[in-house]
Amino acid sequence: MRTCLILDDYQRAALALADWDRLSDRVAVASIAEHIADRDALVERIAQAEILVVMRERTPLPASLLERLPRLKLLITSGMRNLAIDIAAARARGITVCGTESSPTPPTELTWALILGLARHLPGENRTLRTGGPWQSSVGTDLAGTTLGIVGLGKIGTRVAAVGRAFGMRVIAWSPNLTAERADAAGVEQATSKEALLEASDVVTIHLVLGDRTRGLLGEPELRRMRPNAYLVNTARAPIVDQAALRRALEENWIAGAGLDVFETEPLPADDPFRSMPNVLALPHLGYVTQGNYRTYFTQAVEDIEAWLAGRPIRQLS
Repeated sequence: MRTCLILDDYQRAALALADWDRLSDRVAVASIAEHIADRDALVERIAQAEILVVMRERTPLPASLLERLPRLKLLITSGMRNLAIDIAAARARGITVCGTESSPTPPTELTWALILGLARHLPGENRTLRTGGPWQSSVGTDLAGTTLGIVGLGKIGTRVAAVGRAFGMRVIAWSPNLTAERADAAGVEQATSKEALLEASDVVTIHLVLGDRTRGLLGEPELRRMRPNAYLVNTARAPIVDQAALRRALEENWIAGAGLDVFETEPLPADDPFRSMPNVLALPHLGYVTQGNYRTYFTQAVEDIEAWLAGRPIRQLS
């Protein structure tokens, strides 16, 4: 009987959202709900597993950790991209790495939850209502007639743009590889430069893949180009924005606020300033966390295991 562990099952949802019984005669499956940050404690907990199912980048798996897991033979990640896994090191150790599909719809919806929450001051208004504070303490920002700047016009960015147009916003977009043809197909204006987009936008939302060219793409010079009444929303990856510069921008009110679903360290440390800044709407990386996405992830994880057991792995990462 092989052993499979599901890591970082925060909501204890994994076992309920797929038919793991299909594996019961060949694989013993268990989930771990708590995040284990300490490397030695993690190795002790998972060392006997031959199969690991991981959720996004919640638990990094660099070469130095993989070499301490000699029994590991199959590694499955949600999504078809995971920068926290050293795939080359896994391959060198004979570990098969597979992924699952992921829908762009949930992060699109969450992006708009953050934009609307910021524009209408929903966290603060809800807090004062619950605590008996002033009835109506803020004046919301209209979105109709304002400019939405999208940094990255891929599957998610294109869907975000469609909603922006439905709200009556002017929508502009920029990315290092954006072409006029793609912008036209999405029904948006192509900004002449990153700087032009930042200067023109009332809301800037990021939808790029993290890589060498996008890490630190928005630093202090870029944030200072934004309007003082503008909001920045990041549901992509935290290092695309220089985090020290962002904290300063929020503390010194270079911008009106930020909606953040991603952080350099997750779970976010208890003393991190982003937890308490009044102009930050922060969420614990919920962009992809929906029943539909989870059902896809874990159902396809079962399929990945079955295919691997049959000697015909599917959805392999390279």
